[in-house]
Amino acid sequence: FSLMETMTGFSLLGTGDATKHFDYAAMAIGWALLFDILDGRVARMTRSTTEIGIQLDSLADIVSFGLAPAMLVYAWGYGTALDSWGNVHQLAWFLSFMYVICGGFRLARFNVQASRPRPLAEGTQKVDKKSFVGLPIPVAGCLIAAIVHFAPTPIRYTQRADLLAGLAMVLVAFLSVLMVSTLRFTSFKSIGVGRRNARLVISMIALAGMIYLYSRWVLLVLVLTYVVHGLVSRVLASLIRRSPERQSAEVHEI
Repeated sequence: FSLMETMTGFSLLGTGDATKHFDYAAMAIGWALLFDILDGRVARMTRSTTEIGIQLDSLADIVSFGLAPAMLVYAWGYGTALDSWGNVHQLAWFLSFMYVICGGFRLARFNVQASRPRPLAEGTQKVDKKSFVGLPIPVAGCLIAAIVHFAPTPIRYTQRADLLAGLAMVLVAFLSVLMVSTLRFTSFKSIGVGRRNARLVISMIALAGMIYLYSRWVLLVLVLTYVVHGLVSRVLASLIRRSPERQSAEVHEI
């Protein structure tokens, strides 16, 4: 599955600059996500996880969800909408490069935390199976792909191309920061493992049908909901932690 994921990601590297292939490139990233999920599921179900498999999965991820989305958003978005090699264009190129670097750092950090657990230093986020530390690179890549799939027309052919190109740059920078952050994002690895759940099966079938019929809207809403959920959860957790501190401070003042 990792090799199939790499193949789907690599397939769009040669077609990302062709307008008619932008939508196909975005869908290829979606297929790469499916293969990535199947790869992890099968490995956990069969208990056949190996060190080589972990490293190969990371290499596949950096191609499918790092290089491919970075080139896609560059070719579809700000790469052609901005003046050739002006200051802003060079900044746009740098942001795409940093997206790949941040994605690689995110994968390296995950591999280290997963393979060599050690006592946590003070202030270090604790890693558990229910959450990821930092936005997973597949989600970041799929958000870019979902946006392109939703509106495959290149930005340079739209009205207010400069504004949209700037928003695309902000999005890439934002995703890069989220990947290297310590924000927690929900992991669904344990869902459906070790038990048969009729509701889960029915839900997955219904979701697959919705994606088939309304892929542009459903995929974009799903990925955006996941990202926003992680951000909102962090804000709520901070507010909950501050409430007892304020109550304690008020008691001491009294």
